[in-house]
Amino acid sequence: MSEVYANRRSRLRDHVNAAGTAAALVTRPANVRYLAAAAPQGSVLLLGGGEDLLVCAGPPDERPYEGRPDESVRLHVLPVNGGDTAVAAAGVALAQGADSLAIEEHHLTVSRHRALASVAPGLRLTDLGGAVEQLRVVKDEEEISCLRIGAEIADQALGELLESILVGRTERHLALELERRLVDHGADGPAFPTSVATGPHAGRRGHRPTDRRVEEGDFLSVCLGATYRGYRCEIGRTFVIGTSPADWQIELYDLVFAAQRAGRESLAPGAACRDVDRAARQVLDSAGYAEALPPLTGHGVGLEMEEDPQLAPSAMGKLDACVPVTVEPGVHLPGRGGVRIDDTLVVRPEADGGPELLTITTKELLAL
Repeated sequence: MSEVYANRRSRLRDHVNAAGTAAALVTRPANVRYLAAAAPQGSVLLLGGGEDLLVCAGPPDERPYEGRPDESVRLHVLPVNGGDTAVAAAGVALAQGADSLAIEEHHLTVSRHRALASVAPGLRLTDLGGAVEQLRVVKDEEEISCLRIGAEIADQALGELLESILVGRTERHLALELERRLVDHGADGPAFPTSVATGPHAGRRGHRPTDRRVEEGDFLSVCLGATYRGYRCEIGRTFVIGTSPADWQIELYDLVFAAQRAGRESLAPGAACRDVDRAARQVLDSAGYAEALPPLTGHGVGLEMEEDPQLAPSAMGKLDACVPVTVEPGVHLPGRGGVRIDDTLVVRPEADGGPELLTITTKELLAL
């Protein structure tokens, strides 16, 4: 794996050098992890002309699921109360003879930026922009393997919940149980706060669980994800509580399912991101639900949730192979509830079987 991280850093160094900058300072935690493997909280990565340096406020953690930093990166551990790691790294860059430093301005606070400028006035600061985030878009097979395992864990947790008695239990209690099951099955933890929505709450994107209890006849929508070795996946499903769904529930579910299938089938290398969104959106739009639709149909996943690319009406760019994305259309009807269906998939060419579905829990409308 050390070779993988070294190659990532080499690609970033080529980008920085091509822009005429001597060194780069990476401060965004997910970007540091991408380039140097696991690192203590608050660590920053300095890429100079010579060796790469991981500046840490303390020694690496010994937590098994975190792992350790890439062995080919030299550790520079600050003394107790040694100050800001980014500021210390800038000082090191100056001492090494760098005359310019590319920084992640989108991540640094104004005060931190000022501190960098004051401690190393001889350094010309430039903006690294989203260079590392762009490197992260296309995943290697090791990253996809972590996502695949995370998806299996999420599927297991959801499947076990569906076998239990649900009526009378609160949204909050079900969400906590799901998160416990994720950890029991080997996840680092939940990828994001688990959403369980019942009755009139169902289908609402990002719903925070309440003390509302599950009732007969409810729609029950669940959205959860597992983090495995830092990589985050997502799954969302909607069910009906009771023996037989109402006609309007069947109709709405079938419509959202058709939209989700259209989005999934549009995933291919070279497909425009906005076209994937359009494929799913037009199914719901043509049925009169334009006002009830979320702002995007899906997004990239990886070390963070909602990475690039975005599958939205105004999205720019096209999909590449080996890019994991969610496809998650939904409709929420105020006062009645709604449906969300959410999968994590990896874009693959048709010759390789088309999009790889990572989350495999059934999308059949189950009556629980």
